[in-house]
Amino acid sequence: MSTRTHVVIGILIDTEQRICLSLRPSHKHLGDLWEFPGGKLEINETPLAGLKREFFEELGVVIEAAEPFIQFPFDYPDRKVLLDFWLITKFSGVAHGREGQPIRWVTPASLQHYPLPEANQQVVTLILDKFKVG
Repeated sequence: MSTRTHVVIGILIDTEQRICLSLRPSHKHLGDLWEFPGGKLEINETPLAGLKREFFEELGVVIEAAEPFIQFPFDYPDRKVLLDFWLITKFSGVAHGREGQPIRWVTPASLQHYPLPEANQQVVTLILDKFKVG
């Protein structure tokens, strides 16, 4: 039985109420899908610390305010994860793909038009509800 990997994920919201998505590299697990940025927690790292680290490494932004949004386990055929989503409501810096990954700022309503990992579907539903879309 494999262990469950804790993954922190941020829903980065700008002043125009758009959400940041990044494209997963082709060669990685779930490659060529759009995702909410984030990554695996390091040993003894708190979720908020991990989120701040990942966002600086991946997007070059400093998280100033974030709050837990939803957390749930998800089992892919080849791995088990604990997905820990956070709403990031205040940040500094200009988000850009520091690892060469494309990023896009999208409206909540347009999230449904991006191919996202299966595990993100219920999160999109919650975001649409939060932003009163649909």
